[in-house]
Amino acid sequence: MQRLKKANTRRQLFHDCGIGIGKVALASLFLQQNAKGGDRQSVIGDLQQHPAPHAKRVIYLFMAGAPSQLDLFDYKPKLVELEGKPIPPSVIDGQRYAFIQPDAAVLAPRFPFRRHGESGLEISDALPKLGSVADQIALIRTVHTDQFNHSPAQLFINTGSGIPGRPSMGSWLSYGLGNEATDLPAFVVLKSGGSLSGGSAMWSSGFLPGEHQGVPFRGTGEPILHVKTPDNISEKSQIRSIDFINAMNQKRLDTLGLDSIQTRIESYEMAYRMQSRAPELMDLNQEDQRTLESYGITENDKGSFAKNCLLARRLAERGVRFIQVYHSGWDHHSNVQQGLKRQCEQTDQACAALLQDLKRRGMLEDTLVVWGGEFGRTPMVEASAALGRKQGRDHHPQAFSMWLAGGGIKTGQSIGKTDDLGFHPIEDAVHVHDVQATILHQLGINHERLTFHHAGRDFRLTDVHGNVIEKLIS
Repeated sequence: MQRLKKANTRRQLFHDCGIGIGKVALASLFLQQNAKGGDRQSVIGDLQQHPAPHAKRVIYLFMAGAPSQLDLFDYKPKLVELEGKPIPPSVIDGQRYAFIQPDAAVLAPRFPFRRHGESGLEISDALPKLGSVADQIALIRTVHTDQFNHSPAQLFINTGSGIPGRPSMGSWLSYGLGNEATDLPAFVVLKSGGSLSGGSAMWSSGFLPGEHQGVPFRGTGEPILHVKTPDNISEKSQIRSIDFINAMNQKRLDTLGLDSIQTRIESYEMAYRMQSRAPELMDLNQEDQRTLESYGITENDKGSFAKNCLLARRLAERGVRFIQVYHSGWDHHSNVQQGLKRQCEQTDQACAALLQDLKRRGMLEDTLVVWGGEFGRTPMVEASAALGRKQGRDHHPQAFSMWLAGGGIKTGQSIGKTDDLGFHPIEDAVHVHDVQATILHQLGINHERLTFHHAGRDFRLTDVHGNVIEKLIS
């Protein structure tokens, strides 16, 4: 009975039953129906409630540290008018901040803005390359979150919870939709720019089977740690060893029926397949010089954001379901102007090149690209002689900006409006769970149905909240 229960929690059951992994993402629902005495026909009937997928994969460009929306995407002339003056008390009543006092003075946008493309999308001059592809993105200016410090906010937007231990978005998609790549993981992580406050919990599989864990790839040296075969071990000897280990693990699996043992078997097999595939993936000599230059990749690149964007495209071509590209360095509590200028110089060209490259290859229509951080920045200035800070911005969870492209998204538009100070949404407020629900929807998943029974209740990425952002869908 335990073995049967284990089998019913696995995503492969959908494929075996002939339902199709691209439409359902209801692995845990099968288990729940069986436990409650429901029949398979009722599950198939429920299948019809799921949206048709627009996208096959996601490239998520996560800007860790929280870019200032007021200096990049949400221009407010009123801040120019009020610079140096305190925010009206009625605006800031009851608000909490990480470092500054609520009555701190107003800080105007640090860059000019201009309109771009046929859509007339207003974007900062700090992002000229993104402006050149403005008609290919949809900008949301009213995203808000429940968290106001970096670590819990990064966890929240990646996993749906501010507490470590929940499965990440990539893990949910791997669990629900499976893997189209035979020799690469379904969920790959690429990092640049420094450390991440949320840590590895942001790509953890949580309580889902371990095979759905995000796998970090490195930009230099060995692409994946602990995968390369030692020089003194022959291929024949390695195969013999893996076969023996898997046979022992299979015997244990047959006895106990534990997901952790199955994960161990699949990890050995995947690691072996990746030994030849990963180095080929990371070899950019296969790319022409024009492509390398379009991304801004220089000779002897040591793992830049630009290189990771190109690797993301290469991973997408090879069937990887979810590619998470983290770039740190956006936490500008001091000198926000210089900090943003530096970060935009590192990322702007590659973001635009990624969209153009995907479009040129016919991949943009079924690849969903997402850009954003964990929250926004205050319209008030942060300045502290004790901390050596001036002309910065503090954490602002009430409203921040994200953009999406491809994957069935209705582009060339902006969604939502904030007040004159860029403080609160006043039109089309969008919660983080709404963004998560929309991403799942574009991949053909009803976010309320992708659940996993754990610790006595059903969990999902969007917890008990979230609505699809209908204005985003073409």
